[in-house]
Amino acid sequence: MSPEPASASPAPPASFYRELADGSFESTPATAGPWSPKTQHAGPPSALVGRAMERHPGRSGARIARVTVELLRPVPVADLRVEVRAVRTGARVELLEGELTADGEPVLLARAWRMVASPDDTPSLRHGPAAPPLPGPLGSMTGAYLGGYVSAMEWRFEDGRSFDSPGPGTVWARQRVPLVAGEQDTALTRALTLADSSWAVAFELDHREGLVINTDITLALHRDPVGEWLCLRSETAASPAGSGLATGLMYDGSGDCGRVLQTLLVTERRAG
Repeated sequence: MSPEPASASPAPPASFYRELADGSFESTPATAGPWSPKTQHAGPPSALVGRAMERHPGRSGARIARVTVELLRPVPVADLRVEVRAVRTGARVELLEGELTADGEPVLLARAWRMVASPDDTPSLRHGPAAPPLPGPLGSMTGAYLGGYVSAMEWRFEDGRSFDSPGPGTVWARQRVPLVAGEQDTALTRALTLADSSWAVAFELDHREGLVINTDITLALHRDPVGEWLCLRSETAASPAGSGLATGLMYDGSGDCGRVLQTLLVTERRAG
């Protein structure tokens, strides 16, 4: 797949994070989410924890198949520390737990299953619809802060749509900057950097009048995605006296590679 030239947007910093001498990470302005320049989009910190999980010592030939991220509170654009431990270690599977802290306070928790890769004779089973070809450039995102994550990613929406278009939606995206300065991104970190955007692509609830926000991110990959460009085809379910649920199919240039699931808090905004 040959990408089109990047659309005009503010030039982002050279990376989402810079590793510091003590093993913590400096957050650059590129991590800032669309709602405030002071708090991060959940994609980069999710990927930062995923990076640490991939590097945690373990069995050779194993891969991370599922990551669930719990968003405890807004992640500040500040120095962060990541810690990972093994909760359960077996011959074929391993459960990892990660914690991201800012100024000593936990802001994000994550758990991941790392398991041995399936054998070469495993059938390729993909039941989702085919991904669309790479579309044109991003249209708009009204009222959003565009100087951080939104500009650090390159977006291509299907059929001339944008973040302002009500879902379901489909978008191709890739990072314009690496996760950590001076490093090559991995398939897992690229997928996690994008995964939190699934519910924004799927917006069908009015998040301007009421409060709609995700509390978690689950990314399950039945194979590792290949290449820089990834696609999300996402939709939202909701019910009275319930909550919201955003579900997304993730693709690369070869087809379906995983799923994204996010629980949505749907409530009234507090006055003042």
